[in-house]
Amino acid sequence: MTVFLEYIQFVLAPQMITGLALGVAVVLVALGLTIIFGLLDVINMAHGEFYAVGAYVALALGASGVSFWLLLVIVPLIMIPIGYAVERGLIQRVFNTPDRHVTTLLLTFGLGLVIEEALTVVFGPNTQRPPTPIPGAIEIMGVILPTYRLFLIVVGAAIVAAVAVVVNKTRLGAIVRAAAFDRNMAASLGVPVTRVFAGTFAFGIALAGLAGVLLAPIYSVFPTMGRDFIFLAFTVVIVGGMGSIAGAVVAGLLITQVQAMSSLIVSPVWSDPIAFGIMVLVLVVRPQGLFGRLGHA
Repeated sequence: MTVFLEYIQFVLAPQMITGLALGVAVVLVALGLTIIFGLLDVINMAHGEFYAVGAYVALALGASGVSFWLLLVIVPLIMIPIGYAVERGLIQRVFNTPDRHVTTLLLTFGLGLVIEEALTVVFGPNTQRPPTPIPGAIEIMGVILPTYRLFLIVVGAAIVAAVAVVVNKTRLGAIVRAAAFDRNMAASLGVPVTRVFAGTFAFGIALAGLAGVLLAPIYSVFPTMGRDFIFLAFTVVIVGGMGSIAGAVVAGLLITQVQAMSSLIVSPVWSDPIAFGIMVLVLVVRPQGLFGRLGHA
């Protein structure tokens, strides 16, 4: 019995906390992705690169003396006009084409490649890691937990809750959902649909940038960091249901916990195949994902 309790305390519990922290990290990246698809019906393949841009902007500003706490505000504000310009300058130009899903997918995929190469040219290919803003660890019931990972879990949960409230409970969220549901009807009622769409896209990009700030001290900063993380984020969005905030949260926490536990039972190299296997299984059994679309579930 004592051995079993020690196994839970020193092996299972830390692994579950690690999985929870990774789950929150994935949800933060997937949150903007699922909002952009759920409200705009745009599959943004460059979302991971915007996450990387947020991390690099935080790295550059942090090196010049800006505190981490200011970066949490400044970086999303910097990302908003970038996202707005991308939506108005690129997405809007192909949004009404007959094959807009394929067109926007290819457009954003190409944009992601351009951003990735630009980051390599400007910052170099080497991995960089900003200092942990909250060093140290906390002991809870005999389990040693990194303080910053606990901070990430709490802040991540607060961000998800705040976004859900804005989208589902405010007048602004109602306007955005109405424009997404029937663009022509919303326009006839005086809603500036193109600006609403651009603002929503910019909001999703700002969330990606904020995720970059929060996750950089844990996962480091390098030009391909968006590509490496976005595959898992897409898996979470698909499993949870394209466009569902609740689905992204549930799927993110579920998949990362399964990955964390499977690394104890088998091997860490199986974590990604297991995640993709869950996605395939969900698509076979329930093609729409665990939850419905944003605004329709």
